[in-house]
Amino acid sequence: MVGAVISANPLQLDLRSHKKCLAICFIVTISSFQYGLDYALVGGFMAMPGFLKVFGYYDEVAAKWAIDPTVQQLISSLMTIGTFVGSLLVGPFSSRFGRRHGLWTASILNYIATSIMIGTTNLSALYFARFVLGISVGWFLTFAQVYINEVAPAHLSAIDNGTHTMLGMEAYRIPLAIFFVAPTIQTIAMFFFPESPRWLMTQGKVAAAESALRRLRNKDIKQTELQAEFEEIRTSTAEQSEQFSGKHLWIEMWRGTNRRRSLLSIAVICFHCANVNIYTTFFLSVAGVKEAFAYSIMITCMGLIGVIASILIVRRIDRRVILLIGVGACGLCQLSFAIAWTAAPATVDTAKVVVAFISLFTFFYVAYAPYAWLLGGELPSNHLRAHTYGVATALNFLGNWLGVFTAPYFINPASLGWSAKYGYIWFGSNVIVFLFTWAYIPETRDRTLEEINEIFEAKVPARKFKSYVCVGTEAVREAVVEEKNARTTHVEVLP
Repeated sequence: MVGAVISANPLQLDLRSHKKCLAICFIVTISSFQYGLDYALVGGFMAMPGFLKVFGYYDEVAAKWAIDPTVQQLISSLMTIGTFVGSLLVGPFSSRFGRRHGLWTASILNYIATSIMIGTTNLSALYFARFVLGISVGWFLTFAQVYINEVAPAHLSAIDNGTHTMLGMEAYRIPLAIFFVAPTIQTIAMFFFPESPRWLMTQGKVAAAESALRRLRNKDIKQTELQAEFEEIRTSTAEQSEQFSGKHLWIEMWRGTNRRRSLLSIAVICFHCANVNIYTTFFLSVAGVKEAFAYSIMITCMGLIGVIASILIVRRIDRRVILLIGVGACGLCQLSFAIAWTAAPATVDTAKVVVAFISLFTFFYVAYAPYAWLLGGELPSNHLRAHTYGVATALNFLGNWLGVFTAPYFINPASLGWSAKYGYIWFGSNVIVFLFTWAYIPETRDRTLEEINEIFEAKVPARKFKSYVCVGTEAVREAVVEEKNARTTHVEVLP
């Protein structure tokens, strides 16, 4: 299950040979932190007196500040609705303006939304800002992943705590200011990074595509490797350009082999809908756990450990295996804390059990979730990648919105009051995802995007992806090597 993949990838399969591109991809991907940062901050705000005094109400019976479930739902879900709307616009925008301009536009929207959230005390303005922030977050996630998929070598494509006790508005305004950091870094850096060579190739800019690829690779790369990679991109994109010339990409997504690719991309990205868990701080407070916010920070740290683990296993374990283990573990964790809460609801001891399993859930979720985004970007063809990925991201956030919007009805004592028992629902969804992965998700580790395109065009079943030999892509690589050797021999025999 974790053996070597048969690949025609012409590049050296190590890290040092691609340190320049890795640095570029790291800078590009930091904008994706906005999504996780928002989840962490919003979940914490629901327990902050400073925030609740402005946007909540005082509960005379409980003698503490609280928040109306509808307000709670809208604050959380409007951001998700924004990501849905924004993601649908990614394809048309990207086809015309490219990946870099999409990231710059996302930064501008982020600045506008964050400024409004920091400055307003009006709920309507807050709702509007949450929607605009959602558009920017959706664009950050989508454009960053598409860019990374297209520029990275195939084998490498894979704070509230200091202010929560403050009683004034600075309790939530200071953490919100963090939203300025990542986009600012990325906005400046993108001036020095090239456009995606694959996007440039779809625009017919062959020379610019070769120049961009050279800028993305180390200066000491072997010319045969660079030319082989470039020829793979050029040949494959030319074939796809002929296929899609004069056609509507929104329609082509659902025709021929592209239908399978679109459905798989949408499905794997929507795996994230199988888990909604942003209210940990809230139901720990319901259980009467002291330092509930500190516990939530501990859970976030488990997520960080999961990220580190993900980095360590990316080159060693097949992506299907990672998805199966991650989804299975997440489902079992959700089931476990739901059973614990059912047996002894709203007790401190049970809450600690919940914390333990949510910590494990966070570890496994963060460790496997990036591979779902990665696979979703690898599966579509070059011309359809932005359109397909945008639709997939939009549907994922629609699913997340449904989960986030309905979760308060389950966990809020003013409604059903299930609290952690809502884990039963997500256990069921993880079972479905596990079975789907086992049956339909192909293995793409170490494959170039051009190899993946060739395999799909050959209509290879998911279980045979790993062992399939890409004759066409291999022939392009061998042709480049032979041409290089022929030129070398010609030079040597000159008098």
